[in-house]
Amino acid sequence: MELIRRDDIAVFENPGVRSQQLLYPGNSRSARVTITRVSLQPGAVNKRHAHATSEQVWVALAGSARLLLANDATMPFAGGDIVRFEEGDVHGLENTGSSPFEYLAVTSPPLDFRAAYATASKPGR
Repeated sequence: MELIRRDDIAVFENPGVRSQQLLYPGNSRSARVTITRVSLQPGAVNKRHAHATSEQVWVALAGSARLLLANDATMPFAGGDIVRFEEGDVHGLENTGSSPFEYLAVTSPPLDFRAAYATASKPGR
């Protein structure tokens, strides 16, 4: 069993984007999954990217946004929606709403997203 305390949850940030690493290689021995809670401020963008060896599921918790997909395609994405990206699928997100957009990302196999963010810290420390 693993119990991950709030002080063990790293926070990675880019301008307008806050990513809480709820369960990731830095605080868990899981070889199967990474779980991240992401918040984008209005107008913030998570640029298009792909994960060559991991699939990812996003569960939209609140707000409204636009998925940024391959070939400049876009699609609405809002609280209550769920999307799954296969390995290699291009994906990104733009908050098109007037309030923060929040979602959970479940990635398998696990990835350490630290390199994709400008800053990293741990709450309570």
